[in-house]
Amino acid sequence: MDALRIRGGNSLRGELHVSGSKNASLPILTAALLAEGESVLTGAPNLVDVCTLATLIEQMGAKVTHDEDAEEIRISAAGPINAEAPYELVRTMRASILVLGPLLARFGKAKVSLPGGCAIGARPIDQHLKGLERMGAHIEIEHGYVEATTKGLVGAEIVFDVPTVGGTENLMLAASLARGTTVLRNAAREPEIVDLAKVISSMGAEVEGAGTEKITIHGQSQLQPFHHCVVPDRIEFGTFLVAGVMAGDPLVVCGGIADHQAALIDKLRNLGAEIDVDEANRRTTLKRIERPSALDIHTAPYPGFPTDMQAQLMALLCVANGTSSVSERIFENRFMHVAELNRLGASIKVEGGKAVIRGVERLSGTTVMATDLRASASLVLAGLLADGETTVRRIYHLDRGYQRLGKKLRGVGADIERFSE
Repeated sequence: MDALRIRGGNSLRGELHVSGSKNASLPILTAALLAEGESVLTGAPNLVDVCTLATLIEQMGAKVTHDEDAEEIRISAAGPINAEAPYELVRTMRASILVLGPLLARFGKAKVSLPGGCAIGARPIDQHLKGLERMGAHIEIEHGYVEATTKGLVGAEIVFDVPTVGGTENLMLAASLARGTTVLRNAAREPEIVDLAKVISSMGAEVEGAGTEKITIHGQSQLQPFHHCVVPDRIEFGTFLVAGVMAGDPLVVCGGIADHQAALIDKLRNLGAEIDVDEANRRTTLKRIERPSALDIHTAPYPGFPTDMQAQLMALLCVANGTSSVSERIFENRFMHVAELNRLGASIKVEGGKAVIRGVERLSGTTVMATDLRASASLVLAGLLADGETTVRRIYHLDRGYQRLGKKLRGVGADIERFSE
C-alpha cells in the first residue's frame, strides 16, 4: 500500500496547474448514456473515480475510449445497453448512482446497486428517488439494489427538502428526456451543476436557471451527443490556495476560477493572506504568512463555505494565533482528520458538529493515517507545515480526488515522495 513521506518547512515557488473537475466529470460522463452516437469529454482528470465510472459505463455495453495522456474520454452508447450497475463497481463510489436517471429516462428501466464511497455520513439518496417517482417512475429497493421502471418520464415540479448536488444532477439528467417541462426548486447551485447544464443544453434540451435555486428543464424526445471541456476542479484549486498561504514564495495557482472559491478566498484574506487574483488569465498568486489569525467558519451549500474545504483550512488554523472554530453543517462524521492532526501536535476538540482549534506555534511530524479524501489532503498540507518528517498512510483516498498531488507539490519545491510500504 502506498504512502507519502513529507519533510516540512520548504517554500513553494512556481506554478501549480489545476486539473479538470472530478465532481463535474462524473455526471457529464453519465450524460453520454442519454444519446446515441459518440460523446467526447476533454480535460477529464486521471482519477480512480473517473476511471471506475468509465469502466462501469463500458460494462453496460457502451464503447469507451480513455486517452489518459490527452485527458479525453469518448463514449458511444449507440449499441445495446445493459441497464444494470452491479455492486462490484458501484460499491466503490457514490457518484455511480448518477447512472440511474439517464438509464431510466432513455430505456425505461434501471437496476443500480446502492452506492459506496467516502465514510463521511449517511448522504442518503432518498431525494433522488422521490423526484424520479414524481416524474412517473416506479421504484423498489430490494437486496441492496434500486430497481426503477417507467412507461415514460413526465415533467414535474419537484421541491428538494434540502439542496442536494447529486439529486439535482440525477433529476436534470432524467428530465432532459422526459415529456414536458421539469422544474427543480431548492436546487443545488454549485458550478458543477452549471457545467452539467451546459452539456445537457448542447445535447438539445433547454435548461434555464442553473446556478440558482430554481432550474427548469424542457425535455426532448431525443438528444444529440456532446463535445465538452470540463470546468476546472474548484476543490483542488482551493487546496492549492491553502498551500500557498502556508508556504508560497510566491506560489502561482493557474487555471482555477476564483469566483468558484470566493468564500474560501474571503476567509483566507480575513486570516491575513495577501491574494492577487488575475481572473482574466486564471492566475492566483499567494505568499506565505508568518502566522494566520484565528477564524470561525461554518460550512454551507454553495456559494457558502464548502464542506470539501474545511479539513484543508483546519490544517492551517492549527497554527493560527488564537482559537478558531469550524462548524460542519453539511455532513455528519466529517471530523475524522482531527485525531490525526492532533497526532501532529495540534490542539483540537470536537464538540458535536463543531471543532474548536486552539492554535499552536508549530506542528511536529509523525505517522498519520488518511480516513477519507479531503482528510488526506488536510494531512498532506499539515505535513508541509510540520517540523521533521510526516508519513501519510492509506493515500488511496487521495487518489480518488487529486491528480498526482505529490508530484505537483514536488514540482514547486515541496520535499515529498510517494513510496510503497
